[in-house]
Amino acid sequence: MSFSAWITAHYEEKGPVVWLAFFLELVAAITLFFMMMLTCADVFGRYFLGNAVDGATELTEMSLAILVFAEMPVITWRGGHVVVDILDRVLGGTLIKVLGLLSALLISTSLYFLAVRIHELAVRSNSRGEVTEFLQIPVGYIVDYIAIMSWATAALMITYGIYRLLFLSRD
Repeated sequence: MSFSAWITAHYEEKGPVVWLAFFLELVAAITLFFMMMLTCADVFGRYFLGNAVDGATELTEMSLAILVFAEMPVITWRGGHVVVDILDRVLGGTLIKVLGLLSALLISTSLYFLAVRIHELAVRSNSRGEVTEFLQIPVGYIVDYIAIMSWATAALMITYGIYRLLFLSRD
């Protein structure tokens, strides 16, 4: 089976979005593997060699941010967020769609303005030259990555999220 055929078989997305989803999931998978190896090395070093990995906490925090914000647009695109549907049978289909549309607009708007504020903090961090305590890694780049992925999530929520809500049937 070719790589392209494997992608087509395992991803429901079509067109260039499938490659974006694959890339973001690859980033998340590599980051998760790095976190696993870092934790193993840190524990092994601490208990068997008497010395932990310097900066392991910083690397874990940054890796967790990369992991979470790499998956956020993919989950949004697939409509994989948690949905509480306790009142769906009582309220009816039309009202549920209107409330879903309202929540998608509210979430995407909130994410957009949150990303604007996060980007401002990233610019401030870069201009001040803020770095992590032990490894001296610039903090602003990770913060800017969070802002960019939040903007991407907001855009996906407003586009495909609303499309799914209005035109696709619920499973």
